[in-house]
This record gives sequence, structure tokens and C-alpha cells, in this order.
Amino acid sequence: MDLLSELSKPGAADLLSAATAIGLAFALAQLVSGVYILTFRGLSYSRSFVQGIPLGAIVTSMLMLAIGDSIAAGIGLAGGLSIVRFRTTMRDPRDMVFIFAGLGVGIACGLQAYPAAIGGTVLFSLAAIVLFGVSYGARKQFDGLVRLVGPADSETSESIATALRAHTAHFVLVTMREVAQGDEFERAYQVRIPNPEARAQLLAALDAIEPLHDVSLHMQDPTLEV
Repeated sequence: MDLLSELSKPGAADLLSAATAIGLAFALAQLVSGVYILTFRGLSYSRSFVQGIPLGAIVTSMLMLAIGDSIAAGIGLAGGLSIVRFRTTMRDPRDMVFIFAGLGVGIACGLQAYPAAIGGTVLFSLAAIVLFGVSYGARKQFDGLVRLVGPADSETSESIATALRAHTAHFVLVTMREVAQGDEFERAYQVRIPNPEARAQLLAALDAIEPLHDVSLHMQDPTLEV
């Protein structure tokens, strides 16, 4: 302990203080990553991303402890990090916010501003859970996507519309493209289904329309934005 203190630059944190800061950063960032897991709604869950939040907090805390009050060290660190190019892309801005939250925890702990680190982490976690629980910002989405193939004549189109009106609360045609050298068309409808029993009834009604084939219903989470 004494040898480490003698070798350290003046003003640097001692071993106990550094271990406390880094350990607290890891623990609080674990809470942040746990909230991310709890509130995640998406298509591409990444275990590496979740692990990166506490690991990034450790690194950030370590760097802040190493810099201390030295302006020169801070400038040198900024210059060194500018050489590193981070090429990881994030499609969801919410993922970036959680990364910044983890880095913020590491910075606060590295500066030994423990009340700010603990209070900020708790408030951030509560805010993320509340916004998730009340579905803040969510709009009413469609429940699923109906795909089918058949001719584009008016009689078939009217039969499809009749079946959709009978078994869905709302529907809208989103895509229509030619198949089989233009002899048939593949259509996709976004539908809102009033109850689970209506799913089978809808498929049965569409299958009963003689020219149609390859009828399918793809369900999706109404809170998921794709």
C-alpha cells in the first residue's frame, strides 16, 4: 500500500478509494444494464451490448481516477481517444442513451461524486421503468400482417375486403406486387384484430375465397416499432 502511494503521482486516489469508485461504478452500471434488459423491446437483442454498459463504466471510472485534477492528463487522454475509431452502429437512439448512462455512472464515480452517481442512477432507472410501463410515446399499432396471392380483379378484391371487414377492427393495404409474370398479385394488409378467436376465423374466410392461395397471418407485438 505504501509503495503504491509513493509511486503514484501527487493527488492521485489511493488503492482503497480507487477500488471503491470502480466497484461502485460496476454495481450501478449493472443496475442500468438490468433496467435495459427489463425494458427492452426490439428485434436484435445483444448480450455484448448489455455487458458493455458496466464494462464501459469501469473503464470510464478508471480513466477519471487516472486523470485526477491534471489538465495536461485530460488533454492527453482526449488526444489519445481521438485516435480510436468506434465503428459500432446503433439503430435505436435508446441504446445510445443507456450507453451514455453507463459512461455517466463511471465519470461520476471516477470523480468520487458518489451522491450524484447513486441518485442519478436511481432516477434514471425509475424514469426508464415508468416510461416503459405507461408505454410513453407509443402509438396504436396494427396487430399483424396478412399476406395472400390471387388475381387482382374487382370481384376478388371485393371478396377480400368483405372478409377483412367481417373479422378485423381495421385494415389497410400496404403492398401489392405482381407475381407469376403478372398473372397474379401478392397483397399485404396490416390488420387490427379485435380478439384472438378472430384470427382463425379470418384465415378460414380468406382461404374460402377460391382464387386465393398462400394466405398467411404474421402477428406482431403492438408496442414494437419496426
